[in-house]
Amino acid sequence: MIISENRKPPLSLFRDIMTRTDVILNADATRREDYYTKRSGKAVEQDVYEAVCEAAKKTEFEGTIQLVSGASFPDIVANKFYGVEVKSTEKDHWTSIGSSILESTRNADVERIYLTFGKLGKPVQFLSRPYEECLSGIAVTHYPRYQIDMRLGKGETIFDKMGISYDELRMLDNPVAPVSKYYKAKLKPGESLWWAANDVESTAPPTVRLWTALSHEQKEVLTVQGYALFPEVLSAGNNKKYNRYALWLASKMGVVNTNIRDSFSAGGKVELPTKGGMLLKMPAAFGRIRKYHELIQETIEEADEQTLMEYWETDAIMNNRMRQWCQMVASAADSSVGYTTAWNVLSCIFLNIEG
Repeated sequence: MIISENRKPPLSLFRDIMTRTDVILNADATRREDYYTKRSGKAVEQDVYEAVCEAAKKTEFEGTIQLVSGASFPDIVANKFYGVEVKSTEKDHWTSIGSSILESTRNADVERIYLTFGKLGKPVQFLSRPYEECLSGIAVTHYPRYQIDMRLGKGETIFDKMGISYDELRMLDNPVAPVSKYYKAKLKPGESLWWAANDVESTAPPTVRLWTALSHEQKEVLTVQGYALFPEVLSAGNNKKYNRYALWLASKMGVVNTNIRDSFSAGGKVELPTKGGMLLKMPAAFGRIRKYHELIQETIEEADEQTLMEYWETDAIMNNRMRQWCQMVASAADSSVGYTTAWNVLSCIFLNIEG
């Protein structure tokens, strides 16, 4: 997150800064395309931060911006009023899964947000637009999340379709209600919204789909759910480690995956940072955890306590949920990479522990 203490600059100036930010990022992407194709989502936040700082030079924002780590919305806060959410994809398209519609981690002082999107598939490009102009629909992970489409035209947002503005929706005590009402009106005979029921976890989905029929984004969010709710998927030599996830996937999400292993175990080794910046070779699953760390953390932080107690098979949820999850995953990975090694990598990703 980037914080600026100066509250005076007007929205028009902030808009100009975001335009210059795109120019700076796209010029650099033209010069160093291979650099950006290898950047993680967290690293792209750093790139955007540096570009915003450059764009803010000789303006009232200059010297007021700093980068702050943490799971909050949006990633960048300026003047305690403006914000920038940073999203990216490795693919050559302008769509992605965005933040939760509940915005439970939102900075309460932020009123206007821009979305800076990095399309890291060649040709690498960056684009910034007002946040509410880029939200095309609602996708469901553990909670409903916005779908991002940076190429939306005027009148094509989910808010245009629902007949309610973004600001009106986000200020409601229960923003899920009008969203569920809109999608219920579009249901076909025999369909229902499992996620809009009063008891989300006990409601069965109306249809069953094969994993292969899902979109790339749908596969991503369901894999994130697996990591977040079922830490045992990281264990080695355990033939039953996918059983609970497979049952949840079929019974709660209506998805049948005949080759679950590929979602978690496919791939070779990846280098990940640990204490003192040292790189360690880890199973590809840990690389995917790093890639999706923001979604994993948001899923865990927004889940109700009873849900986590059930899926984590524990009698209590710690105040620091991410530390508890990292400990469980490290314990599950003990037989494959060792508890200490797994903990060092996970704590660097989620807890900002570098030694």
